[in-house]
Amino acid sequence: MEQRKYKIVNGHIITPYRIIRNGTLITEGRRILAVSERDVEMPDATVIDAGGQYVSPGFIDLHIHGGGGYDFMDGTVEAFLKVAEKHLEYGTTTMVPTTLSSDRASLLKALEIYEAAHAQNTTGARFAGLHLEGPYVAMSQRGAQDPRYIRNPEEAEYMEVLAASDAVVRWSAAPELPGALPFGRYLRSRGILAAAAHTDAIYEEMLEAYENGYTHITHLYSAMSSVTRRNAFRYAGVVEAAFLIDNMTVEIIADGIHLPAPLLKLVYKIKGPGKTALITDAMRAAGMPPGESVLGGLHNGIKVLVEDGVAKLPDRTSFAGSVATADRLVRTMVQLAEVPLQEAIQMITATPASIAGIDDRKGSLVAGKDADIVFFDEQIQVSTVFIEGEQMYGKETTL
Repeated sequence: MEQRKYKIVNGHIITPYRIIRNGTLITEGRRILAVSERDVEMPDATVIDAGGQYVSPGFIDLHIHGGGGYDFMDGTVEAFLKVAEKHLEYGTTTMVPTTLSSDRASLLKALEIYEAAHAQNTTGARFAGLHLEGPYVAMSQRGAQDPRYIRNPEEAEYMEVLAASDAVVRWSAAPELPGALPFGRYLRSRGILAAAAHTDAIYEEMLEAYENGYTHITHLYSAMSSVTRRNAFRYAGVVEAAFLIDNMTVEIIADGIHLPAPLLKLVYKIKGPGKTALITDAMRAAGMPPGESVLGGLHNGIKVLVEDGVAKLPDRTSFAGSVATADRLVRTMVQLAEVPLQEAIQMITATPASIAGIDDRKGSLVAGKDADIVFFDEQIQVSTVFIEGEQMYGKETTL
């Protein structure tokens, strides 16, 4: 069977190295065949006019809980598929569904549902594995994590969970907890990304954690220690460790609210686009109107209030998750943090692909990689989305 070919013209193609003005991109089947600054003769290809828009790799979200009124903790295949469909509209072509702290039965159930949803997912952003956030977190830095389920790493439990499925690709935990270092080493031995999250660790503990597998920081600045004083002496925290350990990768909720402009600029200045991934950390209210919502499962989650472009606990003492979409992250980095567009795109494509270990096929517009492509305008408003060479969102733009 002959594979369908597309020839994308009249677009500004964002590659890992430059922006090619009015370039040509050819896809064949599910993959990219060629990227060129010149016209490429391909008489058997369907020509698509990008209309002077940017042509970008599909956005990759390493940390997302929900959207469109659904959450991955709802316990249904429908929820997984609806979240994937909603975020596709905003340019996300690959996502890592994320759970919240819960009991063991719910963790095992999430794995089961993920595998069923993954097999059925043909209409939304593709799933690249499951991210377990908690339940092994510090109570003092729990944020909106449900305190009923927070506990120390239990070998029997995490061995059972990881034996049940190969779907888990990352697990976020507080590395200072008893049992957390052996846990990190076990995750590393399984090829699973161990990430430090919801943690009160000091720098020395983070350095040891890095040596034991914790190579990534979950939502930098959110729910973690910075400089503290103990008996008059100052100690550097997780934030400082993220900056001091050169090869530590980080992710940031770049909605402009979780982190204001000066902190976005600081992270960009110190870690750079090659070590910083943009994440939505979106909960079910992403892509929905403001008002009351629920963080976590619809029936056993925590009631929250969505206002000012963010979810808050009802007493407004803490943020309770983001309602960002991927396009908003890029817009924030360009407009608020004054990051060049090419580097902002790198932070939501090539860098997360590298962190997730899928950069052999995702994250950049390079011949041989999957044809995950997004068109957007100067305001980063997404108009068209392709996944693996198939137009999944937007109007027909063929010539």
